[in-house]
Amino acid sequence: MAKAKTLYSCSTCGAQAPQWAGQCTDCGAWNTLVEVAAVATVPSGRFSGYTGDRTSAVIHLSAVETDRQLRTTVGFTELDRVLGGGLVSGSVVLIGGDPGIGKSTLLLQVLSSLSTRLPSLYVTGEESPQQISLRAERLGITGNDVRLFAETCVERIIETARVENPRVMVLDSIQTLYTASLQSAPGSVAQVRESAAQLVRFAKQTGTAIFLVGHVTKEGTLAGPRVLEHMVDTVLYFEGDAGDRYRILRAIKNRFGAVNELGVFAMTQQGLKEVRNPSAIFLSRHETTVPGSVIMVTWEGTRPLLVEVQALVDPSQLGNPRRVTLGLEQNRLSMLLAVLHRHGGLMMGDQDVFVNVVGGVRVTETAVDLAVLLAIMSSFRNRCLPADLIVFGEVGLSGELRPVPNGQERLSEAAKHGFHRAVVPAANRPKHDIDGLQVTAAERLSQVLDVFSEEL
Repeated sequence: MAKAKTLYSCSTCGAQAPQWAGQCTDCGAWNTLVEVAAVATVPSGRFSGYTGDRTSAVIHLSAVETDRQLRTTVGFTELDRVLGGGLVSGSVVLIGGDPGIGKSTLLLQVLSSLSTRLPSLYVTGEESPQQISLRAERLGITGNDVRLFAETCVERIIETARVENPRVMVLDSIQTLYTASLQSAPGSVAQVRESAAQLVRFAKQTGTAIFLVGHVTKEGTLAGPRVLEHMVDTVLYFEGDAGDRYRILRAIKNRFGAVNELGVFAMTQQGLKEVRNPSAIFLSRHETTVPGSVIMVTWEGTRPLLVEVQALVDPSQLGNPRRVTLGLEQNRLSMLLAVLHRHGGLMMGDQDVFVNVVGGVRVTETAVDLAVLLAIMSSFRNRCLPADLIVFGEVGLSGELRPVPNGQERLSEAAKHGFHRAVVPAANRPKHDIDGLQVTAAERLSQVLDVFSEEL
């Protein structure tokens, strides 16, 4: 019997090599080549019609007919927001997150809501139907309209889906599926890539919306090939710890809406409940003002969000003081401390600096710069900032305050939550007065420090 030919595939980029090497020649990653079984190429045209159209004729864009009823609300306002306004027909949504964070729970609730309006199918490859039934009983779902199918073979799943003709289908999870055309084990790079390709092709050809559940590695990235995120239309990540009460769902990629959109859910005994006003849960609202705390307005996707930035400055006992950030970029903190020393006259070379964003939110935009500096100043001087103060703005290396997008909307959100004072860059000065909000516009960091000279 002839020995089966093997190849080596990169688990990061999916590139194949005839023999093992320590480094992938395509992406340059080390120790990522794994052995896979080689499959003889058959001219069957399995890659044809990938996007649903098997014809190769050239047509005008104006001649393309589109369905006006493309989006369907899923029954959760926060999830609709993250998806870009609803679920698009023929789209493939990949949801990743840590074990136990609520991926299967959320999708079971979504499918229970959609099954009353659209034919749906829940395909489980990790749990038995009895386990799904126990979860549905705990969530208070009757399950009369939810159709369940336990299978891991992609070919049989697609064959069953063509018979059942669902409009929405959930597959839990992509790492448990396999295709009979490959001999490698389920969960391998080749199996995940080929299984996802067949499901994406099926979704585009039939107009079925598909939810894929994906596991994550210890580094927080999706397990499997990196090309998996490029194949699907939308990638959603659950942020935070599985033990936290609030779960944050963020859109990393979305072909039908804004990226970096954020949805907040609360885990209860009856499943995930959407949080309509996320700003209220991220604000501590201490009974008395405390040093090192300031409120800023960040922009997540298409809406403003109020978060609390906390700082703790403590004399260092080490030769190299620590710079620790949670929810912020650490390198940016080092840059801000240098700007504070050069243009604010405050030296932090012998101090440990800890900065945290309350609630597990990760702020990636530069509008948090001014809030971080004021929180550090407040903690260092052990003085409290006003409780009704809101700040935002980018700080440059020369000490200037640069504007940030959507300044008017940020100030309106702050006024809605009862804030009366605001410090913003001069370019973000509102064109019209906002009722109940006193806005102070500054051009440089030194002007902001002069404003708070009495407090700090």
